[in-house]
Amino acid sequence: MVLDTIPTTKEELYSEFRLLADKLSLLGLSPYEARAYIALVAHGYGNAEVIATTAQIPRTSSYKILQSLEDKGFAIGTQGRPKIFKPEPPGNVYEKFSRDLEETFKKLTLLHEIVHDRGMPQLIFTIAGKEKVIEKIGELLDTSMKSFMISTPTFSTVRDKLLKKFQNAVVRGVKLTVVTSPTQGVFEYAEVVHRNGLLATDVIADNKQALIAAPDLSACGYTDNELLAKHLQDFLEIMLKH
Repeated sequence: MVLDTIPTTKEELYSEFRLLADKLSLLGLSPYEARAYIALVAHGYGNAEVIATTAQIPRTSSYKILQSLEDKGFAIGTQGRPKIFKPEPPGNVYEKFSRDLEETFKKLTLLHEIVHDRGMPQLIFTIAGKEKVIEKIGELLDTSMKSFMISTPTFSTVRDKLLKKFQNAVVRGVKLTVVTSPTQGVFEYAEVVHRNGLLATDVIADNKQALIAAPDLSACGYTDNELLAKHLQDFLEIMLKH
């Protein structure tokens, strides 16, 4: 968004602040996360208390919000105490999301080509609701016999809900691959690939079933079409090599 005029009053400044925050929500940020990122960009760096004041977010949850920004690739945190956060430069964020959009539309093009060539109805089923999405991921875990790959920025949420199912899969000899941010804890019996800035949650079981979920796991698309699942598996593995 290019500003038509430079804000000269406090009211104009906060109006632009709110507009920017609304736009950033399109990138998967919550309203508080969007405000915190804008505040980080404005200051250049800051601790949770400073950013909470500028962003007008609750002080009690400001550290958690900044940590979430770091997990999503919008911020960089120091190792000291108090922890200082710096914003990922807006140009870097723009480049990353441009790449993500390109990858997303490649996936959509792939889906279109498969449907067009094969003419198969009901390739993808939509599931709404966080609990139902996690339950579906659990079903894929339960039915997997050879391999299970999950790429997600919120692995801890899935892990805590489905820990027993992960353990049972390992007992069955399933190869587990987890792609997640470096701050997310992963059990030792999985192959782990650390990636910052992940957005969607992708799950592929045995190259036969696939699931793609929203960043907050509020909805997902699921398919048991083996051709489509295999294509998505190959696509994801190519993306991980870059």
